[in-house]
Amino acid sequence: MKLLIINGPNLNLLGQREKGIYGEQTFESYLDELKKRFPDITLDYYQSNIEGELVDKLHTAQDAYDGVVMNAGAYTHTSIAIADAIGGIRIPVVEVHISCILAREEFRHVSLIAPKCKGSVMGFGLDSYRLGILGFLN
Repeated sequence: MKLLIINGPNLNLLGQREKGIYGEQTFESYLDELKKRFPDITLDYYQSNIEGELVDKLHTAQDAYDGVVMNAGAYTHTSIAIADAIGGIRIPVVEVHISCILAREEFRHVSLIAPKCKGSVMGFGLDSYRLGILGFLN
């Protein structure tokens, strides 16, 4: 199995940004842990702060991957374009969030991408990504 993990805006700042919400670990170091935990799965990673680049990556992912684990960051709540891209590709996408978006500011309570995704995982810190991967195995 080959999965692509896509992170959206500001997730390149993990380990530095709002540590009380997002923790102190960088995503790159966590990705190393995921690769060790899932040695039989090819895990590739992409991050961008630019909405159109995320849409383009979703389009090309359908030809190279079995699925996508995606944390769209703030675009979760604003991007019809990313929701449409998820709905338009042939492979499943699992939405993940480090924090519980339902326990945060009211504007974060609505996910525009969730209706297009296979499932959603939130609130388990970086472990949300591991749980998202498990969604493809079960």
